[in-house]
Amino acid sequence: MTTALKTLEPTQAITRSSPQNIEAEQQLIGAILVNNETYYRVSDFLEAEHFYDPNHKDLFEKMGQLIRSGKIASPVTLKTFYPVELRVADMSMAQYMLRLTAQATTIINAEDYGRVINDLAVRRNLIQVGTDMVNIAFDAPIDMPPRTQIEDAERRLFDLAETGKYDGGFQSFSDAINEAVDMAAAAYQRDGNLSGISTGLRDLDARLGGLQSSDLIILAARPAMGKTALVTNIAYNVAKTYKSEELPDGSLKTVNGGIVGFFSLEMSAEQLATRVISEQAEVSSEKLRRGKVDENEFSRVVDTTQKMQASPLYIDQTGGISISALAARARRLKRQRGLDLLIVDYLQLLVGTSARANQGRVQEITEITTGLKALAKELAVPIIALSQLSRGVESRDDKRPMLSDLRESGSIEQDADVVMFIYREEYYTGRLEPEPGTPEHQTWQEKMDRVHGKAEIIIAKQRHGPTGTVDLAFRGEFTRFSDLADEDKMPERYD
Repeated sequence: MTTALKTLEPTQAITRSSPQNIEAEQQLIGAILVNNETYYRVSDFLEAEHFYDPNHKDLFEKMGQLIRSGKIASPVTLKTFYPVELRVADMSMAQYMLRLTAQATTIINAEDYGRVINDLAVRRNLIQVGTDMVNIAFDAPIDMPPRTQIEDAERRLFDLAETGKYDGGFQSFSDAINEAVDMAAAAYQRDGNLSGISTGLRDLDARLGGLQSSDLIILAARPAMGKTALVTNIAYNVAKTYKSEELPDGSLKTVNGGIVGFFSLEMSAEQLATRVISEQAEVSSEKLRRGKVDENEFSRVVDTTQKMQASPLYIDQTGGISISALAARARRLKRQRGLDLLIVDYLQLLVGTSARANQGRVQEITEITTGLKALAKELAVPIIALSQLSRGVESRDDKRPMLSDLRESGSIEQDADVVMFIYREEYYTGRLEPEPGTPEHQTWQEKMDRVHGKAEIIIAKQRHGPTGTVDLAFRGEFTRFSDLADEDKMPERYD
């Protein structure tokens, strides 16, 4: 016995109109025509493009131009900008405006009407984003892999979330005072009494006040100075001291340390982890890589890795990432895990848009640094970006870096809130060793003893504080920067 298969009828498509409220648009425009001051109640968050009806869109734009130039926007002054033959709802534009004016009930509710119009525009944009996602997924261009589409959709959704707010404009001085007091209270409660996030290095914190929210911090040096070592030390110092408290709405607020995102464009996650283990366990990274550790060292490594497991340090090891993809991934990390500090190693390995790349590397770097600064403000976190220095440093007698040594220095120096350089005299002196046994070698050895294990952090620019030099200790075998011991805290010396 055979059973006949039933043919499934295709589901009928349901036609739905876009979210809109023509009446709210009419009421708002009528209220503005009655009293032009109403325009300023909504102009902070409402734009012509938020209106659904094309005629209302055009009216709002023209009214805004007249009002902002100090002129009166009324049916009489506006009708000259429209042709006589234009018909709106079987009326001329002049008649239509007079009708809106007559039907306008009150200007008290104007702001509410504006928010309704704005919300509906956001919903229409959401529909557009979703429609574009579906269409592109069905008919994807060859040069747009799925990952790129996801990142583009995330960027558009985040932009929509930010532009959909109405909380811009002026704030009262009282509110600003309360925010300043809250910041001071947080600094009082935080380890080291810092207004920013502690780097774990006492003298550097004292000079910077910690890593400040929304700051773009450039850390630059010549190769072998220890850029990655210093920023890795800071990343782990921040992550290991992370503490949070739960707010009434269930979200977590960072009270000490922070959650760290680390974009490692040059080194793998495993290499970075090896550096952190070496630094914390005080076991040579070379020994770790070659497996030449004794029982005591291996025990320290095991203990260290167990402590490190819970540290909120997240590493993205994708090479050649674009600034837009980096921003999308940073937003995702903040949304899913939280984010208090972002690190980029290093700046020159990021990629800009193809349009800027065609204009030259300087324009591309300008786009990247501007994008990083905008991202720091958007996410309200400090961003530390490593940068290379030009070879001009090597041709000088004094090889301490200067701002002009930054590659593509114009945009980097302009966009950065803080610019720091690493300088180790030991590295340069060590390359000038004379022949052993000569008087010159004795002088060289004395100088090497003075500079051994020391590093200078040169703060060449700080938008909110002083510049100057911070001295640190550096142990190359462990790739570890630390505070120099205070002379007055050293044990008493005996001759």
